[in-house]
Amino acid sequence: MTDAPLIEPDEPDPVAVERADGASPFFITVDHGGRLLPRALGDLGLPAHERGRHIAWDIGAAGVAHRLARDLDATLVRQVYSRLVCDCNRPPDAPDFAPERSETTDIPGNRNLAPAELARRRAAVWQPYHDRIAGLLDARAQAKRPTILVAMHSFTPVYKGASRPWHIGLLYNRDRRFADALGTAFAEERFEGRPLIVGDNEPYRLTDATDHTIPAHGERRGLLHIEIELRQDLIADASGQAAWADRMRRVLERAAAR
Repeated sequence: MTDAPLIEPDEPDPVAVERADGASPFFITVDHGGRLLPRALGDLGLPAHERGRHIAWDIGAAGVAHRLARDLDATLVRQVYSRLVCDCNRPPDAPDFAPERSETTDIPGNRNLAPAELARRRAAVWQPYHDRIAGLLDARAQAKRPTILVAMHSFTPVYKGASRPWHIGLLYNRDRRFADALGTAFAEERFEGRPLIVGDNEPYRLTDATDHTIPAHGERRGLLHIEIELRQDLIADASGQAAWADRMRRVLERAAAR
């Protein structure tokens, strides 16, 4: 492994911020908001179709978050490199921080990574992302601004052969206050004329071992928070992203009012 920086100066910064001074109490993050690979890593040994799948990023999540942040005038912080470089929603000592296998796909470029290479990826991608979130949240706290943290993600409709019926999942760990308010607000929504199927800690359960953004930036600060999981087939194109951003805006505002 090399000591050279992972990301060269002419490559995109790992963190994209929109509306750093947004007036809304909502503060939106997208941990898996891009699928770029630094030139130094090549293609990680994967063909293009694999690099476009969910194993590389959360399909549709960035599009929904961009529209939602615009409509709410909310701050948005997005990570632009692929989760295959390193997963920004994992503690850096997690076994799948830079996974050798994701779902059923082997990642040749992540095989047998040395501790120095894991540290290089953390320094180049993971640390700047979480430092930027922390800095913006610190500034809001110093200004005594109310903040509700919303971590946007998306999930596959089928995982290892098992169908997932939920339209949306509401994930939390120790503090379910805002999840409960959102659950009540989503009960007023309809999708294709029927009530939404809302997962309570589905399709994943949020824990300290499996997640980082909510435990580190939400729970430890005592902020109201939620991790949102949207089903990817509903937000794979621009029209779906716009429709769900509009729905999310309504629901978030109703939940905050409660």
